[in-house]
Amino acid sequence: MKIVMITGSNRKEATSTVLAKALEGQLRRLFVEVNLFNLYESPLPFYSPDEIFNRHEGVRELQRLLMEADGIILTTPEYHGGMSGVLKNALDHMGQMHFSGKPVLSVSSAGGAVGVSSLQQMQATIRNLHGINSPEWISIGGSQRAIYENESAEGTIVLDYRAKEALSIFMELVKKVSGKEEAFPS
Repeated sequence: MKIVMITGSNRKEATSTVLAKALEGQLRRLFVEVNLFNLYESPLPFYSPDEIFNRHEGVRELQRLLMEADGIILTTPEYHGGMSGVLKNALDHMGQMHFSGKPVLSVSSAGGAVGVSSLQQMQATIRNLHGINSPEWISIGGSQRAIYENESAEGTIVLDYRAKEALSIFMELVKKVSGKEEAFPS
C-alpha cells in the first residue's frame, strides 16, 4: 500500500508538518510505504492555466507520486478560515487523474480551537477532484498545538488516540477501495 502525504506549509517547523511527520512515523511502524512531499522543501511555481508547469521537476514528481498512490493525506495550517495558499496551489497543479477514486485524509492545525473551515475547504476541493473524503479528519488547535511543538523540539512525535483512530479509519478505507489485502494493524 502506498500513501502520499502533502505538507501544505511554507514554514520550516510548522505544526501541521510536525503532525504529518507523526502520521508518517505511525504508518512506517505499520509497514506502510509513505512518500512525504514537503511544500516548504519543494516549493512549486504559481499555477497558471496559461503556462505549462508540468515541466517543473517538483510538479512532475508530485504528479508521479499521486498517480502511484493508493491513498493521500493532505496537511495544512489554517489561514483565515482556509487551507494554505501553497497547498491550494499544489492541488491546482493536479487533476482528477491524480485523485479520482482515491481516499484522502484531511489534516489541519489551527491557531484557535480546531481548523474546521480549512478541513471543509479541503474536502470540497477533494470532491471536485473526484477523490474520496475519509469519514474522519484530524484537526489540532490551541493547547494541542503546544504538545506537538514541544514534542518536535524534543525529537519525539507521538499521535494522540483520536489521530490514531482517524488514521486507522482512513487506512481501512484505503484497503477497501484499493482492493489490496495487505494487513494494516490497528
